[in-house]
Amino acid sequence: MSYTHDINFCLEEFLGEGGLKRQIFEEQLASCTQSLVRLKEDKESGRLPFLSIPEEREDLAACQSLVSSYRDNCSDVIVLGTGGSSLGGRTLYGLANSPFGPVNGGPRLHFVDNIDPYSFAVLLKRLDISTTGLITLSKSGSTAETVAQFMALLPAFQKAYGPDKLAERVTIITEPRPNPLRKLARELGLECLDQNPLIGGRFCLLTIVGLLPAMIAGLDVNALREAAAKVVHQALNTKDMEEIAPVVGASVATGLLRQRNISQTVIMPYEDRLADLGLWYNQLWAESLGKEGKGTTPIRALGTVDQHSQLQLYLDGPQDKMFTMIYHDARGEGLPVDSALPDGEDTLSYLRGRTLGDLLTVSAEATAQTLAKNGRPVRKITLQQIDEQALGALTMHYMLETVIAADLLGVNPYDQPAVEQGKVLARRFLRDLNTENAT
Repeated sequence: MSYTHDINFCLEEFLGEGGLKRQIFEEQLASCTQSLVRLKEDKESGRLPFLSIPEEREDLAACQSLVSSYRDNCSDVIVLGTGGSSLGGRTLYGLANSPFGPVNGGPRLHFVDNIDPYSFAVLLKRLDISTTGLITLSKSGSTAETVAQFMALLPAFQKAYGPDKLAERVTIITEPRPNPLRKLARELGLECLDQNPLIGGRFCLLTIVGLLPAMIAGLDVNALREAAAKVVHQALNTKDMEEIAPVVGASVATGLLRQRNISQTVIMPYEDRLADLGLWYNQLWAESLGKEGKGTTPIRALGTVDQHSQLQLYLDGPQDKMFTMIYHDARGEGLPVDSALPDGEDTLSYLRGRTLGDLLTVSAEATAQTLAKNGRPVRKITLQQIDEQALGALTMHYMLETVIAADLLGVNPYDQPAVEQGKVLARRFLRDLNTENAT
């Protein structure tokens, strides 16, 4: 496995007061047995294709010519979508991107998931549309925000490419059934790739919804899927519940809620390449579990940055949070930090002979231990490397952990009924606005 999962500082026997009692932990673990039986049955029957998609390759091969076209001819690619349709690809893109541009060559990707008119105006001013591609992602094909994004940008692409070449730079991904985006694609002669209707947005990271942008960014998507498949196989074919990391994670989170009323869960990666993982995790956890008065609130943090902004609250505020630290052993990596230290400067002598990676790793370790010493439950996920294998394994871990936690809480992880209420009301407001304008 490309990561290790340490929950010792979540258990009362190691953490002391504030930790989860061994008895409750074991009760939660035992309750997961039937969850795994159902998951295995659902995978084999095809009812949960997000568990089997990591084993597939034909869909990736079918995208290869499209990927080559974008990589060879575009300086930029805009990816339209919202929620899971955008956050999965954005998370994966973190491996290929940096604050200073892409690291694997190819175009710069711009994930646009809001409908702020100012941002769209700036986007059109900054990009040369004649060298820009456009990918639009919507499972239903009728997501109001995504359709509005597409329709707002379409005239600029039609002007730049004309009707004959528009299909070379514009792609739509949606369900294989009649819907507004698919109808538009047919009318405009655009390529329209199929999104599996049985995989919801927040579980589609390892489908072409997340992997098409990743391929354009030059990532090894086979490695992503292979690592995810290993996590699924290990989870569904291991008898000892305590040996299955997603089961352990779900048992700790729900056990702490049950025993200690730990109602918030903080995810804190220590690598810039994992910064957007927290955004994807927030949706996955919140939208899957937050139902019928149940669930815990996910919070995104980033080490070492948030050691200087949130840690005071975490250590000395309400004792209602569980923490997950994610990092790899970066000791010895990066630039040395002692070359410019003045002679005789004793206050910074601990930096002499150290690298940036040394400081990053010991900061993560020190923060984890400090949280534990203050009675805060904290688990550590340590990655072997920050690469496609690690991220494929980690994202599948979290999908499984979320589904199992939902089973323990007695909620359906695959729907979002409360969200639909807001969509209905928004449509009504827009219709009322049209009526007002007409009068």
